[in-house]
Amino acid sequence: MEAGFIMRALSKVVVDVIWAAVEPRLARPRSHPLGCHRPRISDRLCLRGIIIRLVTGCSWESVEHLLDGEVSDTTLRSRRDEWVAAGVFDHIAAEAIAAWDRIMGLRLADLCVDGSVHKAPCGGAGTGKSPVDRRKLGWKWSLATDAAGTPVAWAADGANRNDIMLFEPTLAEIERRGLHHDIETVHLDRGYIGARVDRAVHKAGIADIERPAKRPPTTTDPKPAAAPMGLRWTVERTNSWLSNYGQLRRNTDRKPQHRLAQLALAITLIIVIKLIDHRNRWQPTEPPIR
Repeated sequence: MEAGFIMRALSKVVVDVIWAAVEPRLARPRSHPLGCHRPRISDRLCLRGIIIRLVTGCSWESVEHLLDGEVSDTTLRSRRDEWVAAGVFDHIAAEAIAAWDRIMGLRLADLCVDGSVHKAPCGGAGTGKSPVDRRKLGWKWSLATDAAGTPVAWAADGANRNDIMLFEPTLAEIERRGLHHDIETVHLDRGYIGARVDRAVHKAGIADIERPAKRPPTTTDPKPAAAPMGLRWTVERTNSWLSNYGQLRRNTDRKPQHRLAQLALAITLIIVIKLIDHRNRWQPTEPPIR
């Protein structure tokens, strides 16, 4: 994914769409009874600051400077916490998925699931020593997409957690959204082998599992054959898109709920931009996703 796509998340048309989904879910601010309190900072401005941090991966203090001091880093943090507690980010992600299903149609006969590991240098709950980054602190998300790569469910934990341990909560999210009835086959890589995975798939009512055969441990082939990708390339591509969001790639938050909120917002941005591209397919006003 190119840098131009990342900055599209900051364009006015994208922020306007996200704001239209966020605004109805915000509590109406009460005015001070004496009328002497300073005016409340605009929620829309705070949303723009939250998106800037997500896209660029910069600090809250840097966002304050990028917004010319119109909102403080403390206000941005507190507004973020208010919205996380109110479930705003989860709601807009669910609304984006529903909009995609209504306009484009989810292709849920085939479900693809895979994990992605990234840095979390500040540690905190939900992080762990990464086995692929010299045991530095990191976090991992597990993503489920339909056959076209549209995200439908996700879960997160420390980088030291095996993908199998995140598979069950990912499927639980799909069941919570009521999407599991349409799934016929789940596509996994060869790491998802074991009774725990089979039980989770059976519990969700999914009939078939498609995954490459695990190589025998006694193989002497110096260059074993690569596992066929099949449909898994779609979830790999979506994970690549998400990895280009700076705050997901190198997360500096210390609370799991903040990381999940960022993941939900990034997924919302991806879906919104794809829908805008669909709307503009005959008269494009923005560069398409590559």
